[in-house]
Amino acid sequence: MTTLSPSPIQPVALHARPTIATPESLILDAQSPAMMVLTDFARTSPQTIHADRPVDEAHQKMISSGVRLLLVIDDQGHCSGVLPAREVIGGRLITLAMQQHRIDRDDVTVGMIQTPLHKTPTLTLETLAELTLDDLVQSLRSFGDQHLLVTEPTPRHGVRIRGVISAADIARVLGYRPGGLAEARSFADICKVVLGREL
Repeated sequence: MTTLSPSPIQPVALHARPTIATPESLILDAQSPAMMVLTDFARTSPQTIHADRPVDEAHQKMISSGVRLLLVIDDQGHCSGVLPAREVIGGRLITLAMQQHRIDRDDVTVGMIQTPLHKTPTLTLETLAELTLDDLVQSLRSFGDQHLLVTEPTPRHGVRIRGVISAADIARVLGYRPGGLAEARSFADICKVVLGREL
C-alpha cells in the first residue's frame, strides 16, 4: 500500500480582512524608453474582427473590450486594415458605404469602412527600440491619428504587426489624466498638451 507523504506546503487561513493588490500607475518621463508605451501583441492578445462582420458588432466589441481600435482580419487571419472607433461612432464612412452600396446601416460591414493597411502609418519595432518618449512625442506631433501600428520582420511570414501605440497611453504614462485631455482626438492633440508643458 502506497503511503502519501505530507505536503510541504500548508495553506494558511486568513482571519483578518486584507487589502487587495492593484497595479501601480506607471508614470514615466521624457527620457523613458518609448517601448514602454507599446501594447505588445506578443504579451497581450490583439482585439480583432472579421471584415465581413456588421459595424454595430464592431462597436459593441470595442465597448466590451475597452479599446478604440480593432485589427480587421480576413478568413486566413491576415490583417487587412484597422477600424478606429471614430469611424464607427462618427458615421461618415458608414453613410458613404450605405450610399455607394445602396444598403441599410445594418448591412454595412467592417470591411467597407476599415482603413486599409497601406493607408495606416506604421513604425518598426527596431526604430521604436531606439527612441525615448520625448523622441516619440516629437515625431508624432503632426500625426493626426490616435493609433500607430508597430511592425517587425519574421523569418517565416515576412512582416507582422507586433503591437500598437495609442495617443491616450502616451498621455497616461506621462501623467496627463483624461480629464485634462478632453479635447484630444489624435497624437497631434496629445502632443500639443505634452509639448506645452515641461516633460
